[in-house]
Formats: sequence, structure tokens, C-alpha cells
Amino acid sequence: MLKITNTLTGKKELFTPLEGNNVRLYVCGITPYDYAHVGHGRVYVIFDVLYRLLNFLNYNVKYCRNFTDIDDKLLSKAVKETGNEQDYKDVAQRYITTFTHDMAQLNCTVPTYEPRVTDSIPAIIKFIKGLVDNGTAYVVDGDVYFHIPAFPAYGMLSKQKLDELVVGARVEANDKKKNPLDFALWKSEEEGQFWQSPWGWGRPGWHIECSALAAHYLGKHIDIHAGGMDLIFTHHENEIAQSEGLFGAPFARYWMHNAFVRINKEKMSKSLGNFFTLRDVFTKFDPMVVRFYYLNHYYRSPLDFSFDDIEAVQKSYQKLCRVLQEYTAQDVDAATVHESVIVKKMLVFLCDDLNTPGMLGVVFENLGELQRTAHEACSVKAFLQNVLGLSLQPLPVEEAIVTPEIKQLLAERETARVAKDWTRADVIRDQLKALGFEVQDKKK
Repeated sequence: MLKITNTLTGKKELFTPLEGNNVRLYVCGITPYDYAHVGHGRVYVIFDVLYRLLNFLNYNVKYCRNFTDIDDKLLSKAVKETGNEQDYKDVAQRYITTFTHDMAQLNCTVPTYEPRVTDSIPAIIKFIKGLVDNGTAYVVDGDVYFHIPAFPAYGMLSKQKLDELVVGARVEANDKKKNPLDFALWKSEEEGQFWQSPWGWGRPGWHIECSALAAHYLGKHIDIHAGGMDLIFTHHENEIAQSEGLFGAPFARYWMHNAFVRINKEKMSKSLGNFFTLRDVFTKFDPMVVRFYYLNHYYRSPLDFSFDDIEAVQKSYQKLCRVLQEYTAQDVDAATVHESVIVKKMLVFLCDDLNTPGMLGVVFENLGELQRTAHEACSVKAFLQNVLGLSLQPLPVEEAIVTPEIKQLLAERETARVAKDWTRADVIRDQLKALGFEVQDKKK
């Protein structure tokens, strides 16, 4: 039985699909105006494991993750790079390509649907028109705003009270709005710019696309909506207002959010300039080690990103690969994996709100058993590959260049050992270790 922490209720709940064995999962995608960073990697690895786990538990899953390929930040990046905001499509395509490559490197499954906002404008306009028609949204000079007072439940996800919200950093004052908290569904543009709509030329606001795309690809009501916790307010709060404002019923049954990636105890963000791209990290570490690093941390706890920590985790991953390398998982059928004693213990943790650290703890506690019992080793390997998404391919070993200086030290150490000058031999061994060489003495 799968239990997940539902942000909406603040409780860990037993997962029950809305409709039989079918699961509709939506995860907010990227705005492709820069390279994906380690925060993106954490989001999509964690919810890739959720997707894989749901499939392993024999649910029929439809997974949608969007590309917001029209947005203020993207237009600004196009101006910065080319001097023309109309080049935003080329900018978006470049970063979508690199993102797709990064996700493949991390072995993230391709979602069932990966819609682009620019390919879905008719569905978005239809959604907005429905809100205008039922009085939940209004039009002013070609702009369309969602009227928050028309949705009294606003704040249910973020636990903020409507009467306590004030105009702040995320909410700009605007004389055209009926309420300062009202947010844009459609932004007007000059004649001929972007798309024609019932309200004139313009483009979608930031929040509306996820509501419209979820409805279009998954339905009016979905099972799980997931993303980073930075999206709880305002993005996901606004999604609820839009979707429930139009359809009059709960939008998502479960809301899941992963915690921030931090650098030096601060939230990682582009604005602070303290973020690392996945491309940069992959030059230092194998992507599978990075994936394993994410899974060594509980998704709801902040992750204090550190290259030293990844290096330590890499050693554990190498050990796991070595233990399982002689076993073949391809020939193990699903029933055998489900019946594995160790896999059952692993599932206890993984089904308890994606407790991946606890699950990996079971694996390492049973390494001895895996080395003794082939059928258990094959089953565990299959589970780690298919559900955790770990390739378990041994990492390439870098060949060390033995310089004349190193050879001289080795010769001096051997001379000291023959003379039984163990103190001198130990000193030279420490020198070699500092230079990156570990010496192992054998009886012969």
C-alpha cells in the first residue's frame, strides 16, 4: 500500500486513485530559458521514481509534464541573446533539447505527454473563456484577470488566509485590477503580436497553462499533482483556483512537493547566483551517481548540495555496482521480483512516502545476503534498475599515470620494507596516498 504526504491536508495518506486502477499524474515542467540545474534534477528524478513505482504496483499511469515555452523570462532571454524577443522559439528549442538530454542522462522516463504551451493555445483560450463566461475572470483593456474573491477557498493549499494576503514581492499593484491579488490569465499585446483571442492579440499568463494542459491531456480531475515546494504559492494555489473555478470540483486529489536544494544553507536560485547546472555536475560525476545522490536524501527534506557529499556517495554506488555486476536482471520476471524477500523489505520504505534513504539502507544491510543468494541479487538488481532507475553499470576506472617520481618513491619504500624500516615505509605510503596512489602490500 502506497502512502504519500498530501500538501493539501498536511497529512500522510493512503493513496487511492479516483478511477479504478488508473492514475493521472501531472508534474510542472520547466520554462526553457536556461540550462537545467541540480534543483530541476531533484524534482524530476524524485517524481520519475514515483512514476516508476506506480507502474511497478500495476497502476495504469498517464504522466504529463509540460514545457512553458512562452513566458516573460523566456522573452527577456531572447532579447538578451539576440536582441529580438520574437526569437524566443529558437531559444526555447535550444534549452528544451539540452533539458531532454540531461533527463536522459539521469535515466528519467519520458512522460506520456510533454506538451508545449505554444502548441496548446486554443485549449488555453477555451479554458480562459470558460472562466470569463462564468464570472470568475474579467477583461480589462484586452487583459484577462482571475478574480480571487470569486473563489473563497483561495489559500487552501498554502494555508494562507485571503484577508491576510497583501500586495508583496510576487503580486504587483495594478489599477486595472478589481483586487490587487487578482492574477493575469491573458496578457494583451500589440496588434499582430503572438496569438489572436476573443480579447485581442496576446499571450497566456504563467499559471493558466498547467490548468489547461492538465485538463486537456488528463481530464478535469487528476490524481496527483507534483512539483517543487517553491510552486505551492502562488503557482499551484492559482492552478487550484483556475481549475476548480471552472469545473466546480476538486482539481487534484493529492499534492506532492519536494524540498529545496540548498547551497551553504541557502535556497538555490538563479537570482542568488548560487546554482550549478546539471551539465556542469556531469563533467565531474557520472549522471547515475548524481541520481543515486538524490535518492540518498528524503525528498521532503532540504538537500544541502555538496561535491564532497556526492564523492562520498559515489563510493557507495561503486560498491553496489561491484556486488551486483555478476548478476543478470533481464531474465527475472515481475512475479519473481515481487516475491523477493529483500524487495518486499525495500518496498515497505519506498511505499512509505518515497522513503528512498530507508529503502537504500535495506539494500546495504543485505549486501552479504545478495552475494550469497543469486535469485535475491537478481531480483534486487531488477528492482533498482526498473523502479529506482539506476543503471548499475560499473563506473569507468581512470588509469593513473605512474611518473618517474612515483616509481622512485615505490622503489624507496620497497627498500625500506626489505630493511624492515617500517616507519620509513609508512611515511612513503602516506606520501603516495597524498599523490592519489594507494599501496597494498601482498604476502609475496
